[in-house]
Amino acid sequence: MRTIRRSQLKEIVPLSDTTIYEMEQRGEFPRRFNLTPRCVVWDLAEVEAWIEQQRNASSAGRTQLSNAPDVRLRKARPVKSDQE
Repeated sequence: MRTIRRSQLKEIVPLSDTTIYEMEQRGEFPRRFNLTPRCVVWDLAEVEAWIEQQRNASSAGRTQLSNAPDVRLRKARPVKSDQE
Protein backbone atom coordinates (compact mmCIF):
# COMPACT_ATOMS: atom_id res chain seq x y z
CA MET A 1 0.00 0.00 0.00
CA ARG A 2 1.28 3.45 -0.89
CA THR A 3 0.04 6.48 0.97
CA ILE A 4 0.08 10.16 0.06
CA ARG A 5 0.05 13.27 2.18
CA ARG A 6 -2.16 16.33 1.72
CA SER A 7 0.30 18.19 -0.54
CA GLN A 8 0.53 15.20 -2.89
CA LEU A 9 -3.25 14.76 -2.84
CA LYS A 10 -3.73 18.39 -3.86
CA GLU A 11 -1.47 17.81 -6.88
CA ILE A 12 -3.62 14.86 -7.96
CA VAL A 13 -7.10 16.14 -6.98
CA PRO A 14 -7.54 19.90 -7.47
CA LEU A 15 -10.18 20.37 -4.77
CA SER A 16 -10.06 22.55 -1.68
CA ASP A 17 -9.45 21.05 1.75
CA THR A 18 -13.01 21.91 2.76
CA THR A 19 -14.51 20.21 -0.29
CA ILE A 20 -12.46 17.08 0.28
CA TYR A 21 -13.42 17.00 3.97
CA GLU A 22 -17.13 17.43 3.21
CA MET A 23 -17.00 14.73 0.53
CA GLU A 24 -15.28 12.37 2.98
CA GLN A 25 -18.03 13.01 5.54
CA ARG A 26 -20.69 12.13 2.94
CA GLY A 27 -18.79 9.01 1.85
CA GLU A 28 -18.11 10.44 -1.63
CA PHE A 29 -14.30 10.49 -1.33
CA PRO A 30 -11.74 8.07 0.17
CA ARG A 31 -11.28 8.63 3.91
CA ARG A 32 -8.01 9.90 5.32
CA PHE A 33 -6.36 8.15 8.22
CA ASN A 34 -3.65 9.01 10.73
CA LEU A 35 -0.25 7.34 10.59
CA THR A 36 0.71 9.30 13.68
CA PRO A 37 -1.21 11.93 15.67
CA ARG A 38 0.24 14.62 13.38
CA CYS A 39 0.47 12.79 10.03
CA VAL A 40 -2.69 12.41 7.94
CA VAL A 41 -2.56 10.34 4.73
CA TRP A 42 -4.79 8.83 2.04
CA ASP A 43 -4.41 5.47 0.32
CA LEU A 44 -3.15 6.26 -3.20
CA ALA A 45 -4.93 3.24 -4.72
CA GLU A 46 -8.28 4.41 -3.27
CA VAL A 47 -7.75 7.95 -4.59
CA GLU A 48 -6.82 6.65 -8.05
CA ALA A 49 -9.87 4.35 -8.05
CA TRP A 50 -12.07 7.34 -7.09
CA ILE A 51 -10.62 9.38 -9.98
CA GLU A 52 -11.30 6.52 -12.40
CA GLN A 53 -14.86 6.21 -11.06
CA GLN A 54 -15.40 9.95 -11.61
CA ARG A 55 -13.99 9.68 -15.13
CA ASN A 56 -16.32 6.78 -15.97
CA ALA A 57 -19.34 8.55 -14.47
CA SER A 58 -18.53 11.70 -16.44
CA SER A 59 -18.15 9.76 -19.69
CA ALA A 60 -21.50 8.04 -19.12
CA GLY A 61 -23.23 11.33 -18.25
CA ARG A 62 -23.93 10.24 -14.68
CA THR A 63 -21.95 12.94 -12.90
CA GLN A 64 -24.03 14.50 -10.15
CA LEU A 65 -23.94 18.22 -9.67
CA SER A 66 -23.92 19.68 -6.20
CA ASN A 67 -27.14 20.68 -4.51
CA ALA A 68 -26.30 24.36 -4.77
CA PRO A 69 -29.17 26.74 -5.38
CA ASP A 70 -29.87 27.59 -9.00
CA VAL A 71 -28.97 31.28 -9.25
CA ARG A 72 -31.02 31.58 -12.43
CA LEU A 73 -34.18 31.17 -10.36
CA ARG A 74 -33.53 34.27 -8.24
CA LYS A 75 -36.25 36.91 -8.39
CA ALA A 76 -33.80 39.75 -7.85
CA ARG A 77 -30.14 40.24 -7.22
CA PRO A 78 -29.29 42.96 -4.72
CA VAL A 79 -26.82 45.46 -6.11
CA LYS A 80 -24.55 47.50 -3.92
CA SER A 81 -24.43 51.16 -4.75
CA ASP A 82 -21.29 53.25 -4.42
CA GLN A 83 -23.07 55.70 -2.13
CA GLU A 84 -23.79 53.25 0.71
